[in-house]
Amino acid sequence: MADVTVQTLKNGPLLVKGPIRIQDAAGNAVPPKDATGTVALCRCGASKVKPFCDGSHKAANFQG
Repeated sequence: MADVTVQTLKNGPLLVKGPIRIQDAAGNAVPPKDATGTVALCRCGASKVKPFCDGSHKAANFQG
């Protein structure tokens, strides 16, 4: 099985690389935005495409 890595970007999202499955609260699969094998997950709470990052952390001046 391939490794999964999670990287926290300063003042930005979590980058998750590797084979993962994301589910919503009801257990339904949430498809990734693209097929690169890497997803950016929102940490700031401002994304309009949660759980994925849409870059809103920049306008929100997210620090973390």
